[in-house]
Amino acid sequence: MLKVRMTVMTRPLRPRVSSNARAMSSSPFKPWPDRVIECNGDYRRETYLEKHIGGPLYKHQSSLPRLPIPSLEETMQRFLPTALPLTKSDEERQSLEKACSQFPSEAALLQQRLHQRRDVDMQDSSWLQLWWNQMGYLQVRDTVVINVSYFFQFADDPTATSNITRGATILFAAAEFRRLVCSGQFPAETVGKKKTALCSTAFKYMFNACRIPKRIQDTYRIYDPSRFSHAVVARKGHFFSIKLCDESGMPVALGDLQTALERVIEAADNSEALEIGILTSNDRDSWADAREALLEAGGVEMAAAMEELESGALLLCLDEENPVSRRQFSELLLYGGEASGSNRWFDKSIQIICTENGKAGLLGEHSMMDGMPVVQLADHICKTSYANASSRSLPTKGDNEICNIFSSFNSKLQTRSIENFIREAQDAHITWTGKHELHVQSFQGYGSSFIKKAGFSPDAFVQIAMQLATFRLWGEQGGTYEATQVRPFLHGRTETTRTVSEESEAFVKIMGLFANNSETDDSAREEKIAKLEAAVQAHVKYIGNAAKGLGVDRHLFGLSLLVADGEKAPALYSLPAFVRSKTWRVSTSNLTHPKFDNWGYGEVTTLGVGLSYSVHGDHCMFCVTSLKEHGFAEKLSHILEEALLEMKALVQIQSPKSRL
Repeated sequence: MLKVRMTVMTRPLRPRVSSNARAMSSSPFKPWPDRVIECNGDYRRETYLEKHIGGPLYKHQSSLPRLPIPSLEETMQRFLPTALPLTKSDEERQSLEKACSQFPSEAALLQQRLHQRRDVDMQDSSWLQLWWNQMGYLQVRDTVVINVSYFFQFADDPTATSNITRGATILFAAAEFRRLVCSGQFPAETVGKKKTALCSTAFKYMFNACRIPKRIQDTYRIYDPSRFSHAVVARKGHFFSIKLCDESGMPVALGDLQTALERVIEAADNSEALEIGILTSNDRDSWADAREALLEAGGVEMAAAMEELESGALLLCLDEENPVSRRQFSELLLYGGEASGSNRWFDKSIQIICTENGKAGLLGEHSMMDGMPVVQLADHICKTSYANASSRSLPTKGDNEICNIFSSFNSKLQTRSIENFIREAQDAHITWTGKHELHVQSFQGYGSSFIKKAGFSPDAFVQIAMQLATFRLWGEQGGTYEATQVRPFLHGRTETTRTVSEESEAFVKIMGLFANNSETDDSAREEKIAKLEAAVQAHVKYIGNAAKGLGVDRHLFGLSLLVADGEKAPALYSLPAFVRSKTWRVSTSNLTHPKFDNWGYGEVTTLGVGLSYSVHGDHCMFCVTSLKEHGFAEKLSHILEEALLEMKALVQIQSPKSRL
């Protein structure tokens, strides 16, 4: 490592507020009317920023269609086939069918109220988004660790094999992308052959953003990028502020970023930290109380320090580990592994993790922004090697000053109350993460190329393989969720695609609980293939409807919230089969990127698994998470490989034909 003379600031933080005149004359960013905005989960409150920022990123916002409301009859027609396979008796089946037939009349008033909400109360937004953002995220009191956060593991950069070079490269690339997003010059996303525009509202919560713990309901703070141009770097529980961008919004020189990171490491490695970052891993009420205790102990200066951290463009975590396997690095990314939980600020919208041996990944906070917009940032990062950044960088200018954000507070924070908060958070984090297991299945048997040649949709084919594997794991199917984005609609986030169907039930039952890779009976093989085709087609049809906002789960959720006090809810909601069908024992999501080695998140129910996956041309990747006490992750990883190989053996001798 290059030896440099240390320059570490410990004095009170200077305001990071540039004059509006200077910002407008040299920066692509239009100064916001407010330097910081406190968000309560209602996208409408920050819509004015999209008009203020302007540019290609937000040009479609005013013309996007609004999330539809299916008819009650349509929802029941789609719902019933996904719940029938999960009934456990003829009585349950009959009760479910009866409740579904009665639902349109029982829910008629609720449907009227939902249309009132859509057409009047939320006429400039999505009828769902406020409920979803608040009840699904900001009001949830559990820790965000594993429950909310998701990670991307980036492929290695052979030109950057240390934490210094890799970290500096990623900061440089992130600053470039930030300039495009925060100026509105990033092109609006589109999908499909018709280039359907997607909602861009989530991009406002990507940079200079942080979740804020509060009792009852958290908030989200976003800071004016024209006024806050720094990044935060974590090392051994210390948090440092470094300059990320110049006055024009361009990244500072790559060499200056490297020097700043070298200084961060030297400073952190030679001093003790109070490790207050671990507080962000605790449940939300405990963290809210601890944050108030920090502010009370540190006063105005602590409030300024907190703002310095929260307003950073992003957080880079320089970890001490040298992971080799995907599992090792995935655990480090998801929750900090065994030793780096305090080297995180889990509320930051974007955290980049770099290890000593140059491995890198991203941890995203999920409350106001789903993963797909973040993929755009990750894509730019992954396409920017150290060599690329070097060729694009400005000459070194000496912009490498660092500031240890909390170092001047160590004595003030050594109170019994704060020490107790830290110890409780450490114990809770160790206990919570220790309950989990994570396994990575790098399936090299085949990928999308083979599946397409066999005439199937790759995503649907893999979904049915996962149904077969979980059926064999548990001896029954479990409620299965595939996240499907509905961003073609204004303020749309996701809808549920249900993989359990009568067709998938028929397929897994005919395949049985044990693998058979040598089906020799022609008629039996033809029947299995026919049922596989039907199951794949049913999934393709369902996901197509879900992408149009015509799934069932968000509709049923919205209706349930409109039952007034003293009113009787439709009978369907109280049935065990209904509850079972929306208990997501298998939480899945497909994200395939050529530069992602792995990605993942936690399970959503104690008796379930998190099952993220990628379907590449010649291989598939799966990341399985679950509670350790059940042993689901390791078992499912093995059974899934068996199921995929068995399905290949089943179809590869057939003449290819389109089954999409």
